[in-house]
Amino acid sequence: MRIAQVAPLYESCPPQLYGGTERVVSYLTEELVRQGHEVTLFASGDSKTRATLQAPCGRALRLDSQCKDPLPYHFISLYRLARAIDAFDIIHFHTDYLHFALFAQHWRKTLTTLHGRLDLPDLPPLLREFAMMPLVSISNAQRAPMPWANWYGTIYHGLPTNLYSPGHGDGGYLAFLGRICAEKRPDLAVEIARRAGLPLTIAAKVDKADRTYYKTRIKSLLKDPLVEFVGEIGDDEKGAFLGDAVALLFPIDWPEPFGLAVIEAMASGTPVIAFGRGSVPEIIDHGVTGFIVNDIDEAVAAISLAKALDRVAIRRRFEERFSVERMSRDYLRLYNAVLRRGTVDAVLSSAAAAQAAANAA
Repeated sequence: MRIAQVAPLYESCPPQLYGGTERVVSYLTEELVRQGHEVTLFASGDSKTRATLQAPCGRALRLDSQCKDPLPYHFISLYRLARAIDAFDIIHFHTDYLHFALFAQHWRKTLTTLHGRLDLPDLPPLLREFAMMPLVSISNAQRAPMPWANWYGTIYHGLPTNLYSPGHGDGGYLAFLGRICAEKRPDLAVEIARRAGLPLTIAAKVDKADRTYYKTRIKSLLKDPLVEFVGEIGDDEKGAFLGDAVALLFPIDWPEPFGLAVIEAMASGTPVIAFGRGSVPEIIDHGVTGFIVNDIDEAVAAISLAKALDRVAIRRRFEERFSVERMSRDYLRLYNAVLRRGTVDAVLSSAAAAQAAANAA
C-alpha cells in the first residue's frame, strides 16, 4: 500500500527529547516500512526514517530559534502533499484539523488521528462542517465530548517491543515524566513523594506556555531535598529512568487523551500510580500494571502495593496490548475500511447522479 504519514513539525520523528504525537507517528511509519509498505513521511528535515522523507523545514520547529510562526511550514507541507495526492492510496494525518479544508474533497483516501483533547467549545462546529472526514480516537474517553463525530475506531498507541527492557525498580525513587504544566500536576507528584518519604525524580520539559506556572507554582518545590529535576530526556535515557523507578506517578488533572508515558513505564516493567481521569481506566489494568487512585492519600497507600506487583507481568501486558505491531495492524484495518467505504460511496454517488440525469431527461 502507498501510504503518506503527515506529522506535525514541532518535533522531529522521532523527537530528540520530549514529544508524543511525532513519536507515535515515527513508530507507526517505521513499522509500516518494515512490513513492506511504500511510505512517505511528511515531517521535519531532522527526522530519522527509512521511509521517503518530505521535509518542508530543516529541523523541528520547537528547537529552531529562528522560527517565530510554525503555521507557514505546516501549510507548505500540506500544499506539497496536495500536489502529490495521486501518488498515495491512503493519507494518514496527525495534524489536528489543519488539513480539513484542503482535503475534504479527498476524504475517501484520508484518515485523521486526533491526538489532543476534544472538550473544547470551538471543535463541534468544525467537526460538523467537515463531517465527511474519517476520524480515529486514541482512547474511548477522548471522543466522549463528541460521540456523534465520524469515528472509524479507537486505536491505542503502540511502542516497538525492543525499545525498552524491563527494569528491576531498584533505584528507590518515584518517577514523573512528561511536561511541567497544570494539567499534569507535578505539584501533586511532589506531595505524594513527600508523604511517602521517597525521592522523586522529575524528567520533564517546560514549554514557553507553561513558564509562568513553572516559576510561580513548581520551581520552589524543586528545592525539596527529596526532589531531583533532570529536565527533558530522550529515548536513550528514558529506559533506565523508568526501569529503575519504584513506580511512575501520573496524577493528572485533565481528560488525558492517552498518556504515552504510561505505556513507556509498562514497557519498562514499572507500575503506574495514576488518577483515574480521561483514558487512564482504559490503559491501566488496576492491580496488574498499576493502580488507579482518586486522591493523594490513595496514591501514597498504593506505593507499597505497587512494589509488590510482578514487573514481568507488567511487561507481558504491555506486549499484549501496546506493541507497535498491534497498532499497525489496527491502522491497516482502518485504512482498508476507509477505502472500501470510499469506493462504495463513490459508486452510490455515481448511480444517484445517473438516475437524476435519467429522470431529468
